Amino acid sequence: MLGGISIWQLLIVLGIVILIFGTKKLRNLGSDLGGAVKGFKSAVGEEEQKKQDGEETAQHRVAHDTNEEPLDTSSKATQSSGADEKSERK
Repeated sequence: MLGGISIWQLLIVLGIVILIFGTKKLRNLGSDLGGAVKGFKSAVGEEEQKKQDGEETAQHRVAHDTNEEPLDTSSKATQSSGADEKSERK
């Protein structure tokens, strides 16, 4: 027994609901409810995926920043000034 409700009482209530709403409306209600649950699960999954992607991006940035070597800008400046002198000679 389910809290004083027998299986026969549940079947009678189910029969009355089917008579009132009809099987077509109940089927539509069930499919709408299933679609809503499916949409909710996909939305939750997308949010978790975005969160994981954000964490991976942050971890990648940290790893990239720690492995990054300082740039030597003085050699580039020397090379570009040498190229300017060559173009001025022509």
